[in-house]
Amino acid sequence: MRLFPRPIALVPLALAAAVASPAAAQLRPLVSPPASRAEAARDGVEVFLVNEGSNAAPATPPDRIETIAQDGTPVALVPDAAADRAPVAAGGFVKLRYRLAPAGQQAPALAATAAPPAREEEASVTDSRGVSSGFFSRIRAYEPTYFALGDRAAGLKLQGSFAVRPFAAGLLKDLNVAYTQTAFWRVYDDSAPIESNIYRPEIFFERGVAEGLRVAVGYRHDSNGGGRADSYDLNRFFIRANQRFNLGGRWELNVAPEAWIFFGGRALAQDVDRFWGYGGINASLYQRDGWKFAFNGRGNPATGRGAAEMFISYPLKRLAGDAGVYLFVQGFTGFGEQLPRYNQVENRLRAGIAFTR
Repeated sequence: MRLFPRPIALVPLALAAAVASPAAAQLRPLVSPPASRAEAARDGVEVFLVNEGSNAAPATPPDRIETIAQDGTPVALVPDAAADRAPVAAGGFVKLRYRLAPAGQQAPALAATAAPPAREEEASVTDSRGVSSGFFSRIRAYEPTYFALGDRAAGLKLQGSFAVRPFAAGLLKDLNVAYTQTAFWRVYDDSAPIESNIYRPEIFFERGVAEGLRVAVGYRHDSNGGGRADSYDLNRFFIRANQRFNLGGRWELNVAPEAWIFFGGRALAQDVDRFWGYGGINASLYQRDGWKFAFNGRGNPATGRGAAEMFISYPLKRLAGDAGVYLFVQGFTGFGEQLPRYNQVENRLRAGIAFTR
């Protein structure tokens, strides 16, 4: 089979000063200051309500939050009408989205002598295992996190993925570290073994360079975790750019072409470039709190070989109340869904649950 899919046309959190009607006393708002007022208007701003009390509390967000953008501009924010208002468990937190307040409600330009933004504070979450602490605002979803089941040949596919921005300011403020792991589980077999894993650490610099446009340059490693006799390891430098288009009605289109070069040894995947090529494209059509259709494609035009993957998801809470997960369908066709099978054709269809998408 020959398949080459056709191309188709973060920031650190800091403690914010909440004014107007504050949230319940046991809820502490943490806001991710945007790079600028323009970024807040374009993308909105993530706000976390951390429950520091001993009982669950309704997620009552402040009616207005004032913070300082990374460029020193004061910014006033109001809750997004579509924000999730699920109760916050004791010791837990909930993520809300705020938008830029109307121009008439914005604060005046910041004087040169104004105080710097408040320092980010560590947050803690308590559960049956104990206390977990960290700068949770620096951690975000990266690739989709899900589990999806298919027929006997497809089995169960699980994926977890996150990215971290370690530094809030300075030369390394645009540095990101990400990790994704994908497992293929043969659940229909008697002993239900894990057939293979793909481990994918990344490190990259990412920055917004224009209206709705973000560019990243970095390094990615793909490995099956094998030993000397059965190791498939790839090293790539990559560059990608994502252009976001606001389509109205809470719909948006994202188009992200990516190019890479292989370097170093490839273990047992010496000719992987013939099947994976040197570039690909990600695209998604997304409605907040609604459908999302996502496409990933890669391939080599010279050999006509490649692969395509499609994701379709929908919030389960729209069908079943407060369930904070997504119904998820994933399909793959082409070469190399599993790294050790980079030169073999696979056609898979699975459905399941996604925690991020």
